[in-house]
Amino acid sequence: MGMLGSLRTATVGLVVVLPGMLLAGCTSTDAADPVSESTDSVPAYCQQMEPDLAGLADSMNVPGAVVMVLSPELGDCLLTFGSRTVAEQEPIGFDDQLRIGSNTKPMTGTIVLQLVQEGKLSLDDPVSKYRDDVPNGDDITIEMLLNMRSGLADYSGLPEIARSMDETPDRVWTPDELLALSFAQPVAFAPGEGYLYSNANTVLLGLIIEQLTGEPVEQAIDERIFEPLGLERTLMPARTSNVIPEQHARGYLFGTVTDFVATGGVLPAEQAAEAATGTLQPNDVTDINPSWGWVAGAGISTSNDLARFVKALVGGELLDDRMQEERLASVISIDPANPDSAAYGLGIAKYGSLYGHSGELPGYNSFMGHDPERDLTVIAWANMMTGPDGQPTAAVLSQAVIDELY
Repeated sequence: MGMLGSLRTATVGLVVVLPGMLLAGCTSTDAADPVSESTDSVPAYCQQMEPDLAGLADSMNVPGAVVMVLSPELGDCLLTFGSRTVAEQEPIGFDDQLRIGSNTKPMTGTIVLQLVQEGKLSLDDPVSKYRDDVPNGDDITIEMLLNMRSGLADYSGLPEIARSMDETPDRVWTPDELLALSFAQPVAFAPGEGYLYSNANTVLLGLIIEQLTGEPVEQAIDERIFEPLGLERTLMPARTSNVIPEQHARGYLFGTVTDFVATGGVLPAEQAAEAATGTLQPNDVTDINPSWGWVAGAGISTSNDLARFVKALVGGELLDDRMQEERLASVISIDPANPDSAAYGLGIAKYGSLYGHSGELPGYNSFMGHDPERDLTVIAWANMMTGPDGQPTAAVLSQAVIDELY
């Protein structure tokens, strides 16, 4: 799957059905910037990509998907596939809200770097300065939490998390409960000696933000990220909330989350065939409380807002010049044996020429990337996390776009 493989060593999600109705060059009537309101001219590259992307969406059985390319050089490509729900054929839209999963992490990471700028902490600070129960806490720095090199175990794929989503989907997890699950596991490696994508790192950063700002992290993200950028349809929900508050696409999953964790999202051949024909219907998992991801993955946004955010993230609107330069220079390959693999740094990823992030959780998969040299932005998401073969849906769509553009 190329450079857009998951940042995780293992993923969490599933598949779906429904042949997609394709709307090329369409925008929602109430869409906010950056989407153009003109649909009179569809760029040639967009017309060329459209059938291939439609085929990929169909092959992955997604109910709905969005692909957006914003480029002053090439012209904007705005494609939607399918519907926002399985039950009703309502076309999915650019201004539909969705759960963005780990695309929340750069928001949290940005606030940490702002606090560094303000002199309230240092990237070299040991995490034990802020919390005394972290394994190897004297040797794990704030920088290691940001770049996923602390060695702390991830809790996301544990049976306890999967069972809670299946059996008590409205459960409200506390950050301390999540960290206890991580700390109870052996560390993966000595601090700084490897890479492991662990939500525990970002949960710790969220607690440190609260300690230093004296306010809930949800409020800090709103004040420091959403309000300055005008992201009116993006929010970090309260941990007690399992609601997507406005017009949104529902999120779907075949089987249970426990099933998915056991299989890696790969459907048995018979079920995959039934999904393709619509005989097997997916479960609606939209309302699973995302508190298990908290500041690592509970954010809600739209295609338009993600495009605005990732351009600001990469373009330096949220940090001073020195810190922005340090952030972009921090990304290194997550697989030292493969220099073409995705790279990760201070709360930001890089895929080829695009900086950004990806996000996944049961019901949704999303990707945001921006190339500062070409001023080119790519957004993709689907309301199904993985295809029948377990590949992340947005990563597959984004990779096809990147292959065409580069």
